[in-house]
Amino acid sequence: MKRFLYFPCVLCLVIGLLVGVLLPVDFQEDGQPAPPGNAPDTFIPPPGASPGQSSASSGSDSSEAVLDQADNFPLLSTACAVNRCLQRQSWSALAAYVHPERGVTFTPYSTVKLDADLNFTPDQIKNLGQDQNVYTWGFEDGRGGPIKMTAAQYIQRYVYDKDYTQAPEIGVDSIITAGNALENLTEAYPDCRFVDFSFPSADPVNDGMDWSSLKLVFEAKGEHWYLVGVVHGEWTI
Repeated sequence: MKRFLYFPCVLCLVIGLLVGVLLPVDFQEDGQPAPPGNAPDTFIPPPGASPGQSSASSGSDSSEAVLDQADNFPLLSTACAVNRCLQRQSWSALAAYVHPERGVTFTPYSTVKLDADLNFTPDQIKNLGQDQNVYTWGFEDGRGGPIKMTAAQYIQRYVYDKDYTQAPEIGVDSIITAGNALENLTEAYPDCRFVDFSFPSADPVNDGMDWSSLKLVFEAKGEHWYLVGVVHGEWTI
């Protein structure tokens, strides 16, 4: 059984293309201490952004920067930026975070099936707002019927079914809430890290039987974390 350190805190992160978005969270991290104090207002520009797009300059050549994969702050900041892009349906901004070679794979329930789940390239994500194609994303849990939806319909139902910028709990490489479905994210993405934005319960009366989560999976490439997976989780019968 995994042991988690549980830290209530207020996490002030800059997400998306704007600065100063406040996320009230209970921060959980597998075996890691909480960051000291509130996280600073730091803008993580999309991969490929010109140096002039950065909100702050360290005074050093950005080409010399090396991504510290053990540093959780860049990962968490990038995840929050992607979260904000999804909330705002900013597809062009989101496309800049998608892995240029691997693309991003969408999983409707907690069990990742890379050989069956749909994968989209950055260009496809960029044009998501105009995509009227109906795709088969998988099968409904419990019912078994095919999930046939446009990309916009799928994202509304199986990605952003809640406002995850307001998620009360966030897990870094830790799954906050799990149900009956197999949680195989770490096996499916062995060389990646993930951030879990979780609503353990929308209403206490339901005793957790209304939980949902948005897990964003990233792979390090060069100086950036790139989005490679979007895994939706929810309570099912």
